[in-house]
Amino acid sequence: MSETASTAGKPPRVLGGPDANRWKALVFIALAQLMVVLDATIVNIALPSAQQDLGISDGNRQWVVTAYALAFGGLLLFGGRIADLWGRKRAFVLGLGGFAAASALGGAATNEAMMFGARALQGVFGALLAPAALSLLAVMFTDGKERAKAFGIYGAIAGGGGAVGLILGGFLTEYLDWRWTFFVNIPFAVVAAAGAYFVIREPEGGRNRSPLDVPGVVLSTVGLVALVYGFTRAESEGWSDSLTIGMFVASAVLLAAFVAVEARVKAPLLPLRVVTERNRGGVYLSLGLAIIAMFGLFLFLTYYLQVVKGYSPVKTGFAFLPMVAGMITGSTQIGTRLMTRVAPRLLMGPGFLVAALGMLFLTQLEIDTSYAGVLLPGMLLLGLGMGTAFMPAMSLATLGVEPRDAGVASAMVNTSQQVGGAIGTALLNTIAASATTSYVADRIGGATSRSQQQLVQLQGQVQGYTSAIWFAVGILVAAAAIALTLINAGRPGGTAVAGSAEKTVGDEMAVPVAMH
Repeated sequence: MSETASTAGKPPRVLGGPDANRWKALVFIALAQLMVVLDATIVNIALPSAQQDLGISDGNRQWVVTAYALAFGGLLLFGGRIADLWGRKRAFVLGLGGFAAASALGGAATNEAMMFGARALQGVFGALLAPAALSLLAVMFTDGKERAKAFGIYGAIAGGGGAVGLILGGFLTEYLDWRWTFFVNIPFAVVAAAGAYFVIREPEGGRNRSPLDVPGVVLSTVGLVALVYGFTRAESEGWSDSLTIGMFVASAVLLAAFVAVEARVKAPLLPLRVVTERNRGGVYLSLGLAIIAMFGLFLFLTYYLQVVKGYSPVKTGFAFLPMVAGMITGSTQIGTRLMTRVAPRLLMGPGFLVAALGMLFLTQLEIDTSYAGVLLPGMLLLGLGMGTAFMPAMSLATLGVEPRDAGVASAMVNTSQQVGGAIGTALLNTIAASATTSYVADRIGGATSRSQQQLVQLQGQVQGYTSAIWFAVGILVAAAAIALTLINAGRPGGTAVAGSAEKTVGDEMAVPVAMH
């Protein structure tokens, strides 16, 4: 079927005839990606109601988020390797089925243990699903212009899905029940799995059938879990807590051992050629930093709008819409149109700087700040910049990788996002908390009435948010500097991202794999 389509279709074709169903496949891949991204934020809105219903203590409630983050972040590299080994389509469909089952379990939870278990299972299957989705795109879209379009759509969903999750989570929690924030995944997963099963045809010869690197799997999984847990614990227990420090030390030792093992074994879990190549290394690093800035901001703005401004969950979700609109515009209009004409760093660097400018607006937040004057332009610029930068980053991270390494390269993109998210939430939350504490301590003495004390508390919270947002501005500027200096791939012109599946290794942008 793909042979006939290669002559009949309108878009430009490359040698070897790309799959005729690839655009249909994109719909189901995008749907699955939306489900995974939604899940990261949708549960946050439902958490207070779920906590009350299931009798989860304040000390344990973080595990609803942490159980998912640990399993997802820790198993991503393993999930990417499984996708390379079994075939991406099989891993994708299995991941969707498992995610739906875990969501059903979460929605039906009757106690905290059942809820934590369901969230961990969602993370396990998410770690199989996410790299399979991105690597399917990488191996199915090989023509430069088509790749730009496909990754534009994917990038918009990856960036904007979190904010959509806030809107959907608000609606479901306010008008139905918190359990629907879990049940809503089931139709997503069923439609995406059925569509993928019938539509996706994976290109031949892309599997990596070499034996599984068991020491690599164990070291990377335990090392990443220790790292993510260290940061989530730092947020609740502080940086000087002995277990927090122990987790960071253990993580450093395990990940160093992982790198040493990968350099020596015949069939490594993560071939070092994937990360040591200058362009991909630059993408993983700058993307991770940008996510650190973004994740913390989502949290602060949600609290600011609900606690300080008194918005309902639904109104809070809608308040994030300008950011979503900016991301979709940046990704599908700016990024897609320019990706085949300019070098990726000239989209990523300025994109991160525009996002930093948006953050700069948000450092001006006060209790009575007007939404239209500060929040609206800040969110628009933030979305526009992130959307423009994310799209070439996602594409470049998987470009020029040998097909057998596509799953692992995709997993590294997701890993930098997951670890970045955990770091961002913990780091920026800690900065905000200490700024709030010192602000309140300095001023609470002068507040005589109860209303004045409440006002000082609120002002302290806002002071904490803006202090952390200043850090986020700096982090985004650093991400831009890394993108502009480290990434040197691709000159303007279709060849920057073009290349058939057979030819990708020789592509002038694919410097890395020539080392193999």
